[in-house]
Amino acid sequence: MASTTTNHDDDIRRAAQLLLSARHVMALTGAGISVESGIPPFRGPGGLWTKYGEPPMNGYQIFLQNPKKAWEERLNPTGPSKIIWDTVGAAEPNPGHYAFAELEHMGILQCLITQNVDNLHKRAGSHNLVEIHGNYTLIRCIDCNSRYPGSEVPLHKLPPECPQCQGTLKSDTVSFGEPIPPDALDACYSGTQLCDCFIVAGTSATVYPAASFPLAVQQKGGILIEVNLYESELTPLCNVSLRGPSAEVMPQLVAAIKELRQ
Repeated sequence: MASTTTNHDDDIRRAAQLLLSARHVMALTGAGISVESGIPPFRGPGGLWTKYGEPPMNGYQIFLQNPKKAWEERLNPTGPSKIIWDTVGAAEPNPGHYAFAELEHMGILQCLITQNVDNLHKRAGSHNLVEIHGNYTLIRCIDCNSRYPGSEVPLHKLPPECPQCQGTLKSDTVSFGEPIPPDALDACYSGTQLCDCFIVAGTSATVYPAASFPLAVQQKGGILIEVNLYESELTPLCNVSLRGPSAEVMPQLVAAIKELRQ
């Protein structure tokens, strides 16, 4: 398959040099890297919500009013939730996911924030990971934030109760109207205080609060590196903008770092 990247080797090398000279590197990924694994976007032509219906904007409030009913709808084998999550579950990590995991294992990347709920970064081997919108394979207590693998949560009683505090369990994926879990936000804010170099990949970085993290780093004089198919609102602020899919650009960036380290 022909490459779709349009970067000069000098751009890749410059980004690699900036990463090597940084003390604390963070990254933010979004829907673009998931699309490269065959997961349709949620909105737009062919999107999952376009096809199966968009969740209500007050979804969290609806859950709180009747958690039992919300769980029954989630578990309906012919319902839209089951179809959507089966589609997500069929995807595999792509070279972009593995490149981020390799950057972590090389000691370059200290924290990866993802807006995606598809579990692909974790499957690729990323450990210092903040899934700011949750993970579709996990169940979370809305009272104490404890998380459990979905396969380990007994569902004979709905809604299920948290083994730690007997609070109400729901999907870890953040619903419309639901606050970002405080432990995830705390990890993001504490990381950005240390960060001096930020990679933004596969996202236009316009959805808050995620969009605020690279901006906070840039505003204190940090380095921004963008990996995206198209220009974004962030592009004018970036020190290096690399055009192309993450699955192509990120492995090139890892290879350049290895070459510079030799």
